[in-house]
Amino acid sequence: MNKPLVVIGGPTASGKTKVGIELAQLINGEIISADSMQVYRYMDIGTAKPTLKEMNGIPHHLIDEIDPDEEWNVTLFQKKAKQHIEQIYHKNKIPILLGGTGFYIQSVIYDIDFTEMEVDFEYRNQLQHLQNQYGNDYLHKKLEKVDPISAQKIHPNNIKRIIRALEYYTQTGIPISQHNEQQRQKNTPYQLSFFALTMDRHRLYQRINQRVEKMINDGLIEEVQNLLTSGYSPELVSMQGLGYKELIPYINGQQTLEEAIYTLKRDTRHFAKRQLTWFRREKNLQWIYMDNPLLNFEEIILKIKNCIEENVIII
Repeated sequence: MNKPLVVIGGPTASGKTKVGIELAQLINGEIISADSMQVYRYMDIGTAKPTLKEMNGIPHHLIDEIDPDEEWNVTLFQKKAKQHIEQIYHKNKIPILLGGTGFYIQSVIYDIDFTEMEVDFEYRNQLQHLQNQYGNDYLHKKLEKVDPISAQKIHPNNIKRIIRALEYYTQTGIPISQHNEQQRQKNTPYQLSFFALTMDRHRLYQRINQRVEKMINDGLIEEVQNLLTSGYSPELVSMQGLGYKELIPYINGQQTLEEAIYTLKRDTRHFAKRQLTWFRREKNLQWIYMDNPLLNFEEIILKIKNCIEENVIII
């Protein structure tokens, strides 16, 4: 019989952290962060990491595990997450995969095969030379011609992923997005209870705007400044994360604070929209409406718990 795995996904600012912690207390669970940014140390405010007080004694994994200049990708995440899942099972507890990075969640629940192909260093060096000569957008447009789906999902500044996608296409003749979709069709090896949080779009955008303002008031500008002062390059994958890349132009005197905040709010809303689109494509999940007028927060948590119990998970 497959072992249980609970997944709590959804867009940013939808309430995933609070739901996950409350649920973990009810079902004897531990949380594994499926957030591509919370794994980095020193990046607390911009990634909306839960504080120790907010964690309320619930163990959290894949938070504060690497420095901002260390490599982190979906392959490493999958490996680490699966290790934590097994350790949680060993303690007779239930793992709760919690976050908004859809591909990270997908990599675990469908056990996607990331078997590395042999690296073509000559082609990789050619691509890096082109990037140095013509810039990030040149490589991104090159990817767009052969794999528009991947180009839409990968930010132009994420050169490592762009090069990997171009390498995969050159070696196989198949877009890596097609490979990933094929992997997504696999059946899950877990007894899966998958929930995605959502709410009225206007309300969600209000919450996003309020969250950005709170981050600024809590010291996000100082957090980004400290990272730059510590020698972390703006070109790092971590520093291209939402909440960091938008404030660097302000810190460098290229934008006003009002312009930077406007950009951060706008980009966060766009990110949330992309997250919702991803989760809508996912199979085997149940939507949880956090603004349901018939249920308060405690009742929503109990509803999720009841759904898990109906899924034959032993609590």
